[in-house]
Amino acid sequence: MPELSQRRRMLVLAICCMSLLIVSLDNTVLNVALPSMQRELHASTSGLQWTIDAYTLVLASLLMLAGSTADRIGRKRVFMAGLIVFTIGSALCSVAPNLDALVAFRMVQAVGGSMLNPVAMSIITNTFTDPRERARAIGAWGAVVGISMAAGPLVGGLLVESVGWRSIFWINLPVGLAALVLTLRYVPESRAPEARRPDPVGQVLVIALFGSLTYAIIEAPNSGVVAVLPFALLALAALAGLLRYEPRRADPLIDLRFFRSAPFSGATVIAVSSFAALGGFLFLSTLYLQNVRGLDALHAGLWMLPMAVPTFLCAPLSGRLVGTLGPRVPLLVAGVAMTASAVLFAAFEAETSNVTLFIGYVLFGVGFGFVNAPITNTAVSGMPRSQAGVAAAVASTSRQLGQTLGVAVIGAVLAAGLGASSYRDVFVSAAAPGWWILVGCGVAVLVLGVLTSGRWARRTAERTAERLESVEVRDAAGVRV
Repeated sequence: MPELSQRRRMLVLAICCMSLLIVSLDNTVLNVALPSMQRELHASTSGLQWTIDAYTLVLASLLMLAGSTADRIGRKRVFMAGLIVFTIGSALCSVAPNLDALVAFRMVQAVGGSMLNPVAMSIITNTFTDPRERARAIGAWGAVVGISMAAGPLVGGLLVESVGWRSIFWINLPVGLAALVLTLRYVPESRAPEARRPDPVGQVLVIALFGSLTYAIIEAPNSGVVAVLPFALLALAALAGLLRYEPRRADPLIDLRFFRSAPFSGATVIAVSSFAALGGFLFLSTLYLQNVRGLDALHAGLWMLPMAVPTFLCAPLSGRLVGTLGPRVPLLVAGVAMTASAVLFAAFEAETSNVTLFIGYVLFGVGFGFVNAPITNTAVSGMPRSQAGVAAAVASTSRQLGQTLGVAVIGAVLAAGLGASSYRDVFVSAAAPGWWILVGCGVAVLVLGVLTSGRWARRTAERTAERLESVEVRDAAGVRV
């Protein structure tokens, strides 16, 4: 990628942030619309889970493929294709006649979305080469998540109450088209110096792992453990296959050498834990505010602002702290705040009081606002620029997998606790085990933030970078040795 002026770099950052905005906004807006969709489409709790997880599951399954493909054939080209497919998928979602069609169209959206976030992050990484400037750019990138969390509930609530839930997908159309035109005009093409070959076997194993695991978790409360056991076994077999097959590949879909870096491995698990907490938090909060408190979509959206605003404010601050002090301080703040928030709900039934509900939302917003920048920066900063797309894709995959598992696990726990009872009668007690799971997620962020940001961890990152940057020799058959 050619060296760009400061103004051009900021323009590229803004264009990439537009793609993150429509992908993130789509999730937050959808959460507010869940009760309305449930009533109109006659969906069960598991049906609501699938409207979210069908999207995040496909996204998680294809992100690494999109990242490596972009490194190979061109990041701008893949990014533009993603904008086109995502916009078409959004239009299809707005006219879905039933729940099954909506889930299918959400999967189309996800195919496009898989080409956006990791590729955009790779473009940013290759545009901002100075570590401090890159950390601040990533902080701005993370602030977009806060914007989507702040605007999503309000915009979604207004649209659902005034027009209907289908209109929530319309907002993606103008943003997607504008981003497409600006990308064509201003974003330079870039690709990795050495092309990575496709890995179809690895891709199939990833899809089998994520898909079968999610299905087993979501459907277990309705179908029973025996019925989903084959899917759980398939997930284990796919995981074993990945661990055995990928190290033997010259150009693996998942380069397991990345995980020799303690900061990278820590960032991956932290991403899964924090976004699992986010998925579960939004799922429980939306259903409680509308189905238990009886709020309409707009007022439920207003109640989400105490969480969304701190996320928006803390994300750029976190990026600056990462650039000056490293990832440890933001991760410690994130872990403490997210854990404290979940404990309020799990142990003290925070949702039953306006004061504690407000405090719980603020704490979670602060925690989530601080966690995103160190995840992204740690994932890409220690890797060669030639593999930025793959490294960013692993981080993005971890986020989406975490959100998928959060909704699947928390939704399954809630469904098991509710049984045949109504939401109003037993929701608080039925949700308590889910909140304790979120406590565990917060503790994981805190503990791993400490363990993977010290001197020992940095040494493992340096050794990993040296191995990855070493010259690889190919024999006549094209096999790396």
